[in-house]
Amino acid sequence: MAERIYPGDSPPSSGEHSNPKPAPPSSDKPIPQPGTYVVQIPKDQVYRVPPPENARRYDHLSKRKSSRSTCCRCCCCLLTTILSLLLAAAIAAAVIYLVLKPEAPNYSVESVAIKGFNLTSPSPLSPEFDVTVRADNGNDKIGIYYEKGSSVNVYYQDVNLSNGALPVFYQPTNNVTLFKTALKGSGIELTAASLRSISNDQNKGTVPFTLKLRAPVKIKAGSVKTWKITVKVTCKITVDKLTAASKIVSKDCDYGVDLW
Repeated sequence: MAERIYPGDSPPSSGEHSNPKPAPPSSDKPIPQPGTYVVQIPKDQVYRVPPPENARRYDHLSKRKSSRSTCCRCCCCLLTTILSLLLAAAIAAAVIYLVLKPEAPNYSVESVAIKGFNLTSPSPLSPEFDVTVRADNGNDKIGIYYEKGSSVNVYYQDVNLSNGALPVFYQPTNNVTLFKTALKGSGIELTAASLRSISNDQNKGTVPFTLKLRAPVKIKAGSVKTWKITVKVTCKITVDKLTAASKIVSKDCDYGVDLW
């Protein structure tokens, strides 16, 4: 709506001479100059346009918001894809587990024959252990390939007395395999305290040893063979004497696996 502003109080009526009137009292609002117009527009119809000095900044901020939204969309898509893959892998693992019903093989030490322990000689020891290990694969659909690179070590307290390796072989399903491995050590020097301790243990008929077995294996299920998995077996065994006729008094084995 536009309104015409006349100088003075009111426009002169036709055919009538207007008498001058005193000027209205001053107010805070500015009085428009003669011959000008005041246009009143509702606020909701006012379009705000940035001034030229701010136009470049406005364009920059607009592009910045657009790039941020694109980045957020990409992150959401990536996260959704990763979650979908993880869900698919979990479902596949569950199906494989239900179909194959895998069981961890059992390991135990069946016998130990010991040589090379002359505790009365000041010379370094060259101990030898002939260890028979029992591996029980109770799986109906899973076979085990024992690969190269295995290690078997025997410790007394923290001293590594002898070492060796397992044979390379394939263990079929529902199979029990006994394999003997010869472990040898040379130049082993025990401290005086360790010599007294092992002598006392032999006199009591309870000499404790720790056998640590590490074997890289591959699991076979049907025609599929996995990557190399490391089997870790730690056995606490106690023998009655340090001779070839030694007998196992007690044994306890723990089993673990490194998947990568």
